[in-house]
Amino acid sequence: MNEVKILKLFINGEFCESNNPELVDVINPSTEELLAKIPAGSVEDVDKAIDIAEEAQAEWEKLPAIERGAYLRKIAEKIREREPEITQTIVNEGGKTFELAKVETLFTADYLDYMAEWARRYEGEIIQSDRKGENIFLFKRPHGVTTGILPWNFPFFLIARKAGPALLTGNTIVIKPSVLTPINAQIFAEICQEVKLPKGVINFVHGKGSIVGDRLASNPKVGLVSLTGSVPAGQAVMRAASENITNVSLELGGKAPAIVYDDADLDLAIKAIVASRVINSGQVCNCAERIYVQETIVDKFKEKLFAALDNVKFGDPNKESGLDYGPLIERRAVESLVKKVEYAKEQGATVEYGGKQKEGKGFFFEPTVITNVRNDMQIMQEETFGPIIPIATFKTIDEALKLANDSEFGLTSSVYTRDLNKAFKTINGLKFGETYVNRENFEAMQGFHSGRRKSGIGGADGKHGLEEYLTTQVVYLQLDED
Repeated sequence: MNEVKILKLFINGEFCESNNPELVDVINPSTEELLAKIPAGSVEDVDKAIDIAEEAQAEWEKLPAIERGAYLRKIAEKIREREPEITQTIVNEGGKTFELAKVETLFTADYLDYMAEWARRYEGEIIQSDRKGENIFLFKRPHGVTTGILPWNFPFFLIARKAGPALLTGNTIVIKPSVLTPINAQIFAEICQEVKLPKGVINFVHGKGSIVGDRLASNPKVGLVSLTGSVPAGQAVMRAASENITNVSLELGGKAPAIVYDDADLDLAIKAIVASRVINSGQVCNCAERIYVQETIVDKFKEKLFAALDNVKFGDPNKESGLDYGPLIERRAVESLVKKVEYAKEQGATVEYGGKQKEGKGFFFEPTVITNVRNDMQIMQEETFGPIIPIATFKTIDEALKLANDSEFGLTSSVYTRDLNKAFKTINGLKFGETYVNRENFEAMQGFHSGRRKSGIGGADGKHGLEEYLTTQVVYLQLDED
């Protein structure tokens, strides 16, 4: 039995105790073994961290952006040095395969390097004035103290996605890791110590969303709160932030449609769609969740899909290699999928492949294909974090667009066709923040990850993601006339 770690908060560059004696268990989802215990942080812990971040921010902002970026590069370098340890930690607490966990670790380092490159690139404006002798300047300034509330599905990368642009632009940040996957955040904090990041610039407070998350959003000293999570969590953050009219940036999940036309490269489409539903056990908000196949090819599509799923392997990533996916994150996630499958059958759908949880230890669920679905069914409307593929059919482009856009979410979408005109007509008709054509659903760090409707407000990555962490100051400078 491995020793159970007792994690601490990280405030002002030091690991410290919470004033709340309550501890929360961290469980390995593959084995159900206890990995660690974390403090259930308090409002006082959050306020302390925010006060420290506020004190540190003034000096941090004074540093040239190129020097702030240099710290990001140092952190990235240390991440690469500690990659095996970080990868193993992500596997243990999140259930990812080793391959995916390693990708997350190294992508996090690359992301910090990418954000550091913006040090000499982000800029303000000089605006033409209507008045003689006047100059108008638009300066880009940091918000001050920012906060980040993290999910469990890509916990290490999301630290960088929030802290990278925040720190580069002169903000400080207080982060709440997920209670399900907090151990990787301790490693990130250790690295910040190793590179001698100025104290108070980044802080980590563990705890429950209802307490720690709520205070991160409601504290009046916070200039921006960023959350990646569920719609209810986003709604709670908006309510808390509204008290002080605090800026919010929210990514709240999706129900991504994939449209497969009769002229598509079916092998390519099957490969991408299967990857979407099994990567991280289907627990990825931007991956395809609703499959719309032109009715003339649906039988051929299903035949190829079932053949591909026959080769999908899942299990404990610590015991088996070459896996496509591991467990779901917790028991409640398995129970949710069981209920969704049963309810789909009650509503008239057919389970043509899989449909069950795996017996024994761990939170595993087999690949599942559901057909005979209608667009008003729960399985086609509610976000499903798991390896479930519901398939519906359509006749025309207009019908496909109507079905795809019939959702309260609007994060990502995908299209499979060899016809450029058909592709662009579909792109132009889709009401989603991202559309992938003939490729897997995975965004680029230089793009902009942003959704519509209940998928969120604001976004991340690239130039536009960086600007989430900036506010403006316009200066009207009137010169004396001769």
